[in-house]
Amino acid sequence: MRIYFTFDPRPDLKEDLLHEFPEQDFIFRNSVEEDILKTADILVTYGEDLTERHIEIANQLQWIMVFSAGLEKMPLSEIANRGITVSNVRGIHKVPMAESVIAHILAYNRSLQWIYEKERNAEWNRKSKSKELRDSTALILGPGAIGGEIGRILQCFGVKTIGCNRSGKNADYMNGMIKFDELTTVLPEADIVISVLPSTKETHHLLGAEHFKVMKDSAIFMNFGRGDLVATDVLQEALLQKDIAYAVCDVFEEEPLPKDHPFWTMDNITVSPHVSSHSSRYLERSFDIFKPNLKKWLKGDKQLENIINPQKGY
Repeated sequence: MRIYFTFDPRPDLKEDLLHEFPEQDFIFRNSVEEDILKTADILVTYGEDLTERHIEIANQLQWIMVFSAGLEKMPLSEIANRGITVSNVRGIHKVPMAESVIAHILAYNRSLQWIYEKERNAEWNRKSKSKELRDSTALILGPGAIGGEIGRILQCFGVKTIGCNRSGKNADYMNGMIKFDELTTVLPEADIVISVLPSTKETHHLLGAEHFKVMKDSAIFMNFGRGDLVATDVLQEALLQKDIAYAVCDVFEEEPLPKDHPFWTMDNITVSPHVSSHSSRYLERSFDIFKPNLKKWLKGDKQLENIINPQKGY
């Protein structure tokens, strides 16, 4: 098998791979080279570097392994038409992303930004407005691997967790579940609204102005999934009108967020530059999924972990 990586992994991870699969033809580059792609059987990529033309010329390609959870920038229709198998590393982000979400919540509730500001100014001021996390309610949009880990940790803090997905089907570490169309009935009781939803036709602009209007004016909104969950102007207006108290966004409709965007200077939103999943163990965990899948594939077993339906995008 010719296995083409469109990125060059860490030397130790690459050496382990070559040692474990000595009979396979591995090619490592830092870009998509069409001459190599034409003869590749398996493509390992972050996904964002693929175009419709790449799929058209990849005559031998059978499987695309995506070292990312997001697929929205890939030419999924062309991949589906070719019948190419797609899998990803869904689930590896749950630890760093859950830790990031919890860190932001605690920083807000325990006035850490205020404390750091006073420290910089050498000001001994004990008039913080800190509050407890215990006995609050969190609504988690997308209670899958990441959302479930967030829910697990929040429950340790004594937080009631409510999950929300398309089906309303039960999910781990949720005290209750609702469907997308039931959002307005539950949003008024949520102290924290956290989205880790992917980008699909169903989640595009899922939250509108009407949803922010029914939230508590003391609520925190957190978007750690995809930026197109809510239109930028809708979120901006909700913050300006004080429909909610605060927002923390790791993702935005336009990335990078333009330097002149008001979010940078507004005092009721934290702008995080899409880094919540970053971890020194990212590639290590990705290879832990890829290598068992490669063993299956070489044996003719196409029931891979994290198979993706390219027509649905998840």
